[in-house]
Amino acid sequence: MNMQIDAAAAGAGNWVKDGTTESFTNDVVAASQEKLVLVDLWAPWCGPCKQLGPVLEKVVNSAGGAVELVKIDIDQNPQIAQALRVQSIPAVFAFKNGQPVDAFMGALPESQLKEFIEKNLGGEIGPSPVEAALEAGIAALEEDDTETALAAFVQVLEAEPEHVEAKAYLARVYVKLGETEAAQTLLDTLSEKDKLTAVVSASQAALDIALNATDQGELAELEAKAANNPDDLQAALDFAKALISAGKYETGGETLLALIKKDPEWNEGAARQELLKMFEVLGPMHDLSKRFRRQLSAALFS
Repeated sequence: MNMQIDAAAAGAGNWVKDGTTESFTNDVVAASQEKLVLVDLWAPWCGPCKQLGPVLEKVVNSAGGAVELVKIDIDQNPQIAQALRVQSIPAVFAFKNGQPVDAFMGALPESQLKEFIEKNLGGEIGPSPVEAALEAGIAALEEDDTETALAAFVQVLEAEPEHVEAKAYLARVYVKLGETEAAQTLLDTLSEKDKLTAVVSASQAALDIALNATDQGELAELEAKAANNPDDLQAALDFAKALISAGKYETGGETLLALIKKDPEWNEGAARQELLKMFEVLGPMHDLSKRFRRQLSAALFS
């Protein structure tokens, strides 16, 4: 995998620059005869400007030169804001052929910024280097190519150290490699809000399942204990958790369903919680997830 995220993310080309009243004719009017130019009107005291600026620069740089961004401090260059009749900031104008053709005010999320640029470009700008690396890592992880996945997610985090999805997926790689402590340490760096997202929750579920791992001898002992003590619900739960941690999802899911049918509320619904963890790890569209969800609903509501 050979992706230079850092250089691309930093804008190796001169696609973002600071403008002034004096440079406006060259930087914006003349330059927009050749390509789309965005003008970001901001000020140091403007909170939303500080939120918008880095994201806007990231999206512009991801376009690889198809669009340029000129940032103008209106405190230093009030004439530009007056000429464009700006009433509030941040305000972003799209220039083509020397004229403003579109604009928005306020701090938009990355997805809407990308839509704004693509609309005025008349075409897609494609994923950013970080997005491309993340997608490559996810694809590699799905194919159990842990080496490629590890390299991809590390590259993303080198470029964006607080990238939540990259942290979550890297934790999944650590789980696959048996590095459960590293996975837990990484997940512990996330905020409580981030931990509620689906991708982080799935990674935590994968880690929880991995912590139940047993060797073949222990698995056989748990199976025998559960079989010889059919009324021992804890024994059945321990066996099911060991099965799932060993990748035996179908048998583990069936064992949990049988336990739920016996007593769905036992131990504060522990069997149901383990089944839901398995769904998170497999994903909602997995055949076993769909089948066991139907059976779970039937067991709980019949």
